[in-house]
Amino acid sequence: MKRLKAVVGLLFVLVVLAPFALFASGQDEGSETVKIGISFGTLQQERWTREREMMEAYAEELGGIEILVQSADSDATMQNRQAENLITQGVDVLIVIPQDAEASGVIVEDAHAAGIPVIAYDRMINNSDVDIYVSFDSVKVGELMSEYAIRNAPTGNYVILKGGPTDNNAHLVYEGNMNVLQQYVDGGDIEIVSDQWCENWSPEEALQHTENALTANNNDVQAIVTGWDGLAGAAIQALAAERLAGDVVVTGQDADLSACQAIVEGTQTMTVYKPLSDLARAGVETALALAKGEQIEYSGTVNNGFKDVPAVLPEIFAVDATNMVDVIIDGGFHSMEAVYANVPRDQWPE
Repeated sequence: MKRLKAVVGLLFVLVVLAPFALFASGQDEGSETVKIGISFGTLQQERWTREREMMEAYAEELGGIEILVQSADSDATMQNRQAENLITQGVDVLIVIPQDAEASGVIVEDAHAAGIPVIAYDRMINNSDVDIYVSFDSVKVGELMSEYAIRNAPTGNYVILKGGPTDNNAHLVYEGNMNVLQQYVDGGDIEIVSDQWCENWSPEEALQHTENALTANNNDVQAIVTGWDGLAGAAIQALAAERLAGDVVVTGQDADLSACQAIVEGTQTMTVYKPLSDLARAGVETALALAKGEQIEYSGTVNNGFKDVPAVLPEIFAVDATNMVDVIIDGGFHSMEAVYANVPRDQWPE
């Protein structure tokens, strides 16, 4: 009889309680930490270090997320190796800020072979089956720059300093530049006297290109359209050597602190502010939704040469001295004290 009761008890556990045990196990699995791998092309620029900190802070705020970070120091081959290491560590989603838009395609292939979705963050991974693109509209960035330049220098000689040729964003920004400028070139209002790439977004190359352009045109330059604030700073250095800083329109993007300081000081004319906190948040939220199989709201698609990639594209803003306080300072991106550090206190805005 005791043996019969034991058998009945075992059957009760197997038939009645087992499903609840499995359900509980499923809940535990569902609440496991989501591992997000982030492969940075570089962390040597101000915006990327800030973005890393934002992503990690937001992941901590949400809870249940582990962030694994690698930085390739602008070396595409190293980035591919580091991404492979993240894949080996069993991340649930891989976010890639590609150093080389083409070479990073192998990262997508390797990740997919391991069943891991890939998000191209800020920069597109070209000719690949990348899952999602989270970025700002780089074509619009270029258009905002050129529209501003044309309003402030409607005629004359223009210099264009493009970013790194292996970065797809540099090409998109330039596309936006020319969407606006080409009609003025065709109409004879402006002449592009120098149009140069800067490898790895190198300020040193930007400085040299600007110096060469000024020399070749006897300092007769009305606008310098640059793809990034670091390039703008180099252009301003070359202009300052010729006592032209503040007399020539200079554009940039990213609202780096040094650029915001130059704008209120009068040597840089504008920058395109891309709210990094919005992008970092979108990157983490999108990765989490991918890992959990949840629905994602897209802004549209962006073609990468292989397919139309679903895209999440936060809003961007043109910033100059007139809206620096409203957009940058009141928005919490930089403080009043930092931006106006080199401006006499009595000249600070109210």
